[in-house]
Formats: sequence, C-alpha cells, structure tokens
Amino acid sequence: MKSYLTPLGSKADKDTVRRHNLSLVLRAVRDEGEAGEATRAGVSARVGLTRAAVSSLVEQLLDSGFVTESGKTFSGLAGRPGTALKVARTGPAGLGVEINIDYVSVCVVDLAGTGRVRQTEHLDNRGAPPGEVLARAAAIAARTLDSAREQDLYPVGATLALPGLVSGGSVRQAPNLGWNRVAAGQLFADALSGLRPGAPGLPVRSENEANLAALAELWFGGLGTVRSFLYLTGEIGVGGALVLDGELLRGAHGFAGEIGHVVVDPAGPQCRCGSRGCLEQYAGQTALLRSAGIEEAGGGAAGVMELERRAQAGEARALGAVAEAGLMLGRVLSGAVNLFDPDAVVLGGIYRGLMPWLSPPADEELTGRVVSGLWSRGSGRLRASSVAGDAARGAAALVVQDVLADPVAYARPAPVEA
Repeated sequence: MKSYLTPLGSKADKDTVRRHNLSLVLRAVRDEGEAGEATRAGVSARVGLTRAAVSSLVEQLLDSGFVTESGKTFSGLAGRPGTALKVARTGPAGLGVEINIDYVSVCVVDLAGTGRVRQTEHLDNRGAPPGEVLARAAAIAARTLDSAREQDLYPVGATLALPGLVSGGSVRQAPNLGWNRVAAGQLFADALSGLRPGAPGLPVRSENEANLAALAELWFGGLGTVRSFLYLTGEIGVGGALVLDGELLRGAHGFAGEIGHVVVDPAGPQCRCGSRGCLEQYAGQTALLRSAGIEEAGGGAAGVMELERRAQAGEARALGAVAEAGLMLGRVLSGAVNLFDPDAVVLGGIYRGLMPWLSPPADEELTGRVVSGLWSRGSGRLRASSVAGDAARGAAALVVQDVLADPVAYARPAPVEA
C-alpha cells in the first residue's frame, strides 16, 4: 500500500448519515434565516433532500430545541404556505474569552451567531502570574454565564483567545504577557469550575486571538464575496491571520500568522520575543504611543483615543507616528501579499480607528511593492475591519460551529416523565 494514500475510515452507517443531514438542515435554517425566512420547502431545495426527509429532520431539531417555528410564510415554491423556521434564541450557545495585555473581554453567542452577552474589563495583565490572570478571566466568565442563563442560554463550551503561540490548549509563548509554556485551557477550566460548584464543567480550548478575530470577520464582517484575506490586529503587539478560500491557514504546528515578529530592521529596537526590529516595535500600540509622545501611563484605550484625537487635530508628531507605522505595515504586508496573493488585507484592533492616516502610506507601499499590479492605490483591497470582527466573538462562534456541525452531540436529554 502506498504511504501517501489517505486512510478512508469506516463507511457511514444510518445514524451517521442522519446526524450529517441534521447538521445540513440546521445550517440551512440558519443561513436562510439570515436572508429572510426559512421554510421546510426552501430548506429542501437548498440541501437537496426530499421534503419528507427535511420535515422529519426539522421535527427532531424542534423537539431538541435547536429550531423554532412560527406563522405562515410563502416560499415562492409550489404548494401550501409553510411555517417560518428559525434557529432558537435559547438553548446551546458558545462562550468566548479574549485575554489580552490590557483587557479581558467575554461574550456569549447564540446559534444564529448573535452576540447576546458581553462583559469587558480593562486590566493590566503584563507581568501578572498566568494563574492570576486566568482566574480573573474566569470570574468575568462566571458572571457572563449567569447573565446568559437569565436569557435561557447555556454555553456548551468555551474558547480562550490568547495573544501568542498557542498549541494543544497551551500557550507556548506570549511575549507581551510574559507567558511561556502555560497550560491556559486547564488553568481557566479549573478556575471556572471552582466558581461554579455543582455546575457541569465546560470544555475549554485555546486559540490565537488574531485567528479568532479573522474568523469573526469572515463569519460576521462586511467582506462580501471575499474569501481569501490577510487579517492584522493591532494591540500592544501585532497579530496576524491568513484565511484562504474561507479556511484558516494554521501552518504545520498552528503558529502561522505571526506577522508582528517579521523583522523590519535587524538593528532595530529589542523586541520582547528576543529578536530586534520586529514590526510591532514600529506599529504596535506601545510603539505608536511612544512615538506620538503619549505617555504610557495614559496608554491603553485612553491612549489610543488620544492618538486619534491628536491626528484628527493635525498634530505633526501624532501624524508622523501613524505615518511611520503605516509605512512599516505596508512594507511587511507587501511581502505577505506577494507570497499568498489574498484578495484583501483587513486591519483590525487599534488600526481600525487610525485608518484615515494609516492607510495612505501603507497603500503606497503595497502599490509600489506588490508584483501582481492588482494593488493600485484606492483599490479598496486594504480595508478596516468591521465592528463585528473581534476575537471574543470569534472564540464564542467557534463553539457554535461545533454545535452546528453535530447538533445531536449537544442535544439536552428529554426530561423523564414521572
């Protein structure tokens, strides 16, 4: 047998086929509901199953609480009007927890992808012991879960969004947090369980925050038909993620996208990663505020707002700082664009509000250095992220994707009659 052949696995049995079809129907109801109203007839036409088969699957989804129906609607197809189907606003949901250098943000997303609960606290996590930071995040998450329960939502899993190299639930390295080889998922799960005695433990996974912000942009942002893009998030550091044909490129070990540590100048400033002249030393939040003359004590969100205010007022030093960051971003981005050929580059985090001053120098670098000739100035390929594209929402939505992929695995058992 040739070693390059892919293992086929076992054949699909009747139960496996039905579980697959339940997922098809549930996702179709969600997608059709986003565009208007879903009906059994419309879902049948979309997924290619008979109306009888779809009706049987819909009934199971209704009984399990994944779908609701109401009223009468006309599908545009022959036959009697059908009831309108929607994914339920109660029941299974996802919990997303973004832990960044100067804040923690937690949200709950329902099956439709709607953010239903959000709590954010601005905290200085630099230099704090990982267990302490994760315990703080667990406390915020516990309060968020209480709020979700008031809306009859029960998250079935949690995803941590972390600014660093993440693999197998652990943070291998997060230079700006000062973390190395931290079992973040387990520490968070233990802290959350300790705050919720008697409650079932939540499965917890960990993921790079830029990856999750990129997925949120893909699923909820304003990209239209764009399915291949490079996403950059500007915070204390600079994170990156690459989406190709709607799929996140993770790399061989899950570490793809660390664009903030591409070296711009080998003789440049020392970076927390141990190298010199990394992009984030020119375009990260700390570097931007320092270059603009905004004291670190007034940093964080307040410092970024002050930078935007000064740029809007035309202050030369602020404009110079942002222009220099834009030039360095464009220089590094042009290499990435030449390498991967995305349709767009999306700038999120602090860059979104700085786009009026950041994008012209970045655009100029891209225009001059991208060999395809497709990146002319003003082409719209360099764009700001949408407000929907944040890591906490992407983290929660990743859990929801699991539910949509196999609703049977997340169905609550029916109550036993006395």
